Amino acid sequence: MSKKPQTVWVCQECGYESPKWLGRCICGAFGSMVEETVVPDDAQDTRRRVSAGSGETAGGAARPKRLKKVGSAEYARIKTGIRELDRVLGGGLVPGSLTLISGEPGIGKSTLIIQAAAKIAAQEGTVLYVSGEESEEQIKMRADRVCGSLPDSLLVMAETNMENIMAVSESCKPKFLIIDSIQTIYSDTLDSAPGSVSQVRTCGNMLMKIGKSWNVPVFIVAHVTKSGELAGPKTVEHLVDTVLHFSGERDHEVRILRAFKNRFGTTSEIGAFRMEEHGLMEIQDISATFLENTDVSEEGSVITAVYEGSRPVFLEVQALTSRTTAGFPRRTAVGVDQKRLAMILAVLEKKLGLNLSDQDVYVNIVGGLRADRTSVDLGVALAIYSTIRGAAPSRRVVAFGEVGLTGELRSVQNADRIVMEAARLGYQQVILPERSAERIDRSKIPSSCQIAGVKNLYAAAHVFLD
Repeated sequence: MSKKPQTVWVCQECGYESPKWLGRCICGAFGSMVEETVVPDDAQDTRRRVSAGSGETAGGAARPKRLKKVGSAEYARIKTGIRELDRVLGGGLVPGSLTLISGEPGIGKSTLIIQAAAKIAAQEGTVLYVSGEESEEQIKMRADRVCGSLPDSLLVMAETNMENIMAVSESCKPKFLIIDSIQTIYSDTLDSAPGSVSQVRTCGNMLMKIGKSWNVPVFIVAHVTKSGELAGPKTVEHLVDTVLHFSGERDHEVRILRAFKNRFGTTSEIGAFRMEEHGLMEIQDISATFLENTDVSEEGSVITAVYEGSRPVFLEVQALTSRTTAGFPRRTAVGVDQKRLAMILAVLEKKLGLNLSDQDVYVNIVGGLRADRTSVDLGVALAIYSTIRGAAPSRRVVAFGEVGLTGELRSVQNADRIVMEAARLGYQQVILPERSAERIDRSKIPSSCQIAGVKNLYAAAHVFLD
């Protein structure tokens, strides 16, 4: 006998459930509790008893196995036809995997997905594109603009009912399933509105059933909140195999795709795209995109580098200081963590004797890319030092390394590959931590590129303007 529906209050920010209304959720959000009706499943309430000795459940379903006896399956990945997307995914789509992709409105999520859908449909077979936000005609207009000729195996359906989506998927047996977006999909088993925590969680479980049961890779588009985080409960992020985030500035043509979670690959890879009239184009040489006029050395401008996944990325850090007209100096950072900037400024004042108490400081990573690695610390510090001194280096210089609170420079990973790439790009000098410089095979570096291993920030500033 089925149980009666129950009413619970669910937080729309974190998914916390409470039997009564709360003005403030345990996550700290105010006014986020919404009343929803939940129908308990009898199957979930049934207790299973384990038979002694056999290890089987009362239903005879599962038994524990020795881990070393379990075979490891090699998944044949499905190539999307977009190399930058395959790079972030770890080599392509894994059959049966669930991939969640998010990003700001208009950043290019649907454009990237329709391009990948057309290529997969031409190579692998049937692809089903389910849209709950756009009509079939709107999808066709975008596909004609960014894809050109469309294969017959690319199917599109404007639907928001999850039960209908499952029925159509069972009948057409797609090789690739796309849901755009999960916030618009609802299930008849729940009375709550589409996009609520219960609906997103339930529809996510049903999509997982489709992917795992039929061995179909599923792409799920998700909305983001005002702060740029994924909307909906965190359980969906734990449910899927891969979480991708598409970022970029509206006034910049470069788009960056990152993996925040990947069960089948690394999370350190990034994919670079350029938004053009005919869709998203891949950027192979990402460093050349972010570097302009590098032949001319200017005060307040320093070239630094980060290692993303399997390739080094070179960035230009620009800094500007001006005498403040207010009581408190302003600290503005674009592309650099604000807290790390405050730490670097404190080290510059303490170890290099710079007086920044009456100076507004502005730091910017050119091109709109956000540098989360600590290897850009030295570049930021030297850019500020250069604009304070009003001097620029006499040669083409690359500087990277982590700055500690005592002013010492800490080593960074893959420094040898960054130096080799700097030499290939024609830079005359590389300033890096002394510990990292000791590990570099100098016989592989051309004599035109000097390697300056320094111990602390004071020595780095001396070499930089020498």
